[in-house]
Amino acid sequence: MRTLTRVLEGIGSTLQLLVQSLSHVPTLPRQWGRFIEQCYLIGYTTLPIVAILSFFIGSVLALQSGYSMENFGAKQFIGSLVGLSIARELGPVMCAILLAGRVGSAIAAELASMKVYQEIDALETMNIPPARILVLPRLAAVLVMMPVLAIIANLVGWFGGAIVAKYTDFIAIDPPAYFAALRRFMEFKDVLNGLIKAEVFGFAVVLVSCNIGLNTRGGPREIGASVTRAVVTSLILILVLDYFVTKALL
Repeated sequence: MRTLTRVLEGIGSTLQLLVQSLSHVPTLPRQWGRFIEQCYLIGYTTLPIVAILSFFIGSVLALQSGYSMENFGAKQFIGSLVGLSIARELGPVMCAILLAGRVGSAIAAELASMKVYQEIDALETMNIPPARILVLPRLAAVLVMMPVLAIIANLVGWFGGAIVAKYTDFIAIDPPAYFAALRRFMEFKDVLNGLIKAEVFGFAVVLVSCNIGLNTRGGPREIGASVTRAVVTSLILILVLDYFVTKALL
């Protein structure tokens, strides 16, 4: 019962923070500097690890599917399998998980530190809403950068699959044939669905991380607990939202 109460309280406080942040949207043009800084932190600094992980996910997917499909004489369809899997599911989910582990934890740690050391209280005393300067720029930045990260993850993952398909002996499919199969079965809707997922996941991760950081109570020890709670909650939320968003987009 206590767990259910905490979950409901968390949902309520998150929705309240969302409403407060959206009420300050007209002030966003005056926060251009904060917005650009968050775009850099969320997008640019996350890009290298997204690219590396995407490359090897595409490579492993091509290797595993090639090994299975070669037994059925269907290895010519590896390009379509890799392309659809990354675009519709693996790309956005992987980007969101990396965002939760790298960016969400940093957001929770920063805001929890500000809360513990009473910097949030100081802002409220000066009549500066934390939702306006600490949350809104981050939400706007993640909406801009998540599709970029997802697109790069798709491209790098497809490229990794193409390299493995060409240089693995039991597959040996040239890149033109690989990408021809990918184009044959891939539609713009598939890529768009993946981008929508990335937007939803990224927005949820940043919002939840901000809410947990701003609601930290206690001393410095609670900062680490808030970081852990933000990451775990974000990961669970990604998987739950993945089911419902996938069902809505089918």
